[in-house]
Amino acid sequence: MKPLRILIAAETYPPDVNGAARFAERLATGLVGRGHEVHVVCPSPTGPPSRETRDGVVVHGVRSHRYFMHPDFQVCMPWESGPATAALMEAINPDVVHTQAHMVVGRGVVKAAHRTGRPLVATNHLMPENLIAHSPIPRPLKAIAYRAAWRDLGRIFGLADVVTAPTPRAVELLHRSAKLTHAFPVSCGIDADRYSAASPTPDAVPTVLFVGRMDQEKRVGELIRAFAGLPEGLPAALEIVGDGARLAEWTALAAGLGLGDRVTFRGFVSEDELLDAYSRAAVFCMPGVAELQSLVTLEAMAASTPVVAADAMALPHLVRPGRNGWLYTPGDVPELTTRLAALLSDADLRRRMGAASREIVAEHAIGATLARFEDIYRDLLGRGRGRVRSVA
Repeated sequence: MKPLRILIAAETYPPDVNGAARFAERLATGLVGRGHEVHVVCPSPTGPPSRETRDGVVVHGVRSHRYFMHPDFQVCMPWESGPATAALMEAINPDVVHTQAHMVVGRGVVKAAHRTGRPLVATNHLMPENLIAHSPIPRPLKAIAYRAAWRDLGRIFGLADVVTAPTPRAVELLHRSAKLTHAFPVSCGIDADRYSAASPTPDAVPTVLFVGRMDQEKRVGELIRAFAGLPEGLPAALEIVGDGARLAEWTALAAGLGLGDRVTFRGFVSEDELLDAYSRAAVFCMPGVAELQSLVTLEAMAASTPVVAADAMALPHLVRPGRNGWLYTPGDVPELTTRLAALLSDADLRRRMGAASREIVAEHAIGATLARFEDIYRDLLGRGRGRVRSVA
């Protein structure tokens, strides 16, 4: 079949480190590997407009600025990104457009695609509540802001021909909160073979691993307090990989609880160092309550690691209690301690549950995800999508 020219819009893209950025990159490079011409439009990682080719993907950086409340993020201004994305749409002239966001860059691309009648697919990775948490909106007004943000997401993504989200739970949110009743799930997918690893050394101290941003919705403080409550004499270490606004607070918490060198904060690590961390881990823990899929949990599972996770959002789609790990009630630190202790004290249980994790990951193969999106793109082109409507 004829290769497609595909334009992917992303509000975050590597070198950014987060699940949405990692998926956008995997989607782009995976489609290139299947013979397509792929362009990504995203905030410039350095500020000025940019263009470079990475792993066969042409990455177009729109002028961006440091976000004052979250210095790790580059954000674009609508009055700059709107004209820039419209110009790129005309210059690239894609067969199909796939946006991963609706905020600024994504909004500009959606409007340009819709205005010119190009087939448009939208995938949501965002809970507006997480974004608003990093805004200066006063607390009493945040509930109003949440509702308005979901309505806005629904209005922008409602212009798309197809809307997806990574899990059934994420789709349910789009149905209920954004009124996007035609959305359906497509997993972000994972190259499981990349994370295959040897089991931890039998005589090593069992390590609990967390990977993710050090932000409030990840609730790493709960994990630290639960770890501090483990039975005296149970050998265990805690490794925390990631950076963010709460790193200093949670580092101080671990010190205040007297955990000393039993807890290691790795900060940002390279991909090879991350693979090593998965290889070392005896248990993976995800206490976050806002996961629309959790790629890092999938990565840990691909490394044959049992998982203890909050019973929240999409995590129950990954953790099968009693089979590949356990769920616990968010905020219930003693329950989390109990679940961690059960796995840390039983190597045979860890091996059985780790093997089950690896089996479950097979349901999320990146090849299946890429093929599904290819089918969606070609179906839209086959139906002759070419609507032209004005967008306010």
